[in-house]
Amino acid sequence: MHITEEQSQRHVLSLTVANEAGILARIAGMFTARGYNIDSLTVADITQDHSISRITIVTNGPPRMIDQIIAQLDRLVPVHRVVDLTEVGPYVERELALVKVAGTGDHRIEALRLAEVFRAKVVDTTIESFIFEITGTTEKIDTFAGLMRQIGLVEIGRTGVVGLIRGKAAI
Repeated sequence: MHITEEQSQRHVLSLTVANEAGILARIAGMFTARGYNIDSLTVADITQDHSISRITIVTNGPPRMIDQIIAQLDRLVPVHRVVDLTEVGPYVERELALVKVAGTGDHRIEALRLAEVFRAKVVDTTIESFIFEITGTTEKIDTFAGLMRQIGLVEIGRTGVVGLIRGKAAI
């Protein structure tokens, strides 16, 4: 299939920013003001002196729109660097989720079986429910949640995507 200029594609953007009050609000406001959607957003302090944070944003759009987003993010003063992990080459991305599933009898057994297949870890259990911890790609977590929905999914909490370039290169 040939990708045309206007087809929407998923992009994982990694930003390094000065750890300043309001930077997250400015970035989210930039997306909102221009009608761009954020599918996932994570923020974490990445330096020992707490001066720099990494923000990972997952968004969708045609290449032209993604280029605009990157250019506008680059113009924000506390933003040091914006890297589109999707474009730079091989990268690793992961998300963590806590998945609460209720069930007894066969549903309980099936939930444990599926958790084993997906390498989900039981982090809490009662006689009527489990909380599983699962780490992986967004697709893996979506699939696990979909299967658990059929058994007795109660709720799910997700961290959002984080990603790093493979190899010795740094963002």
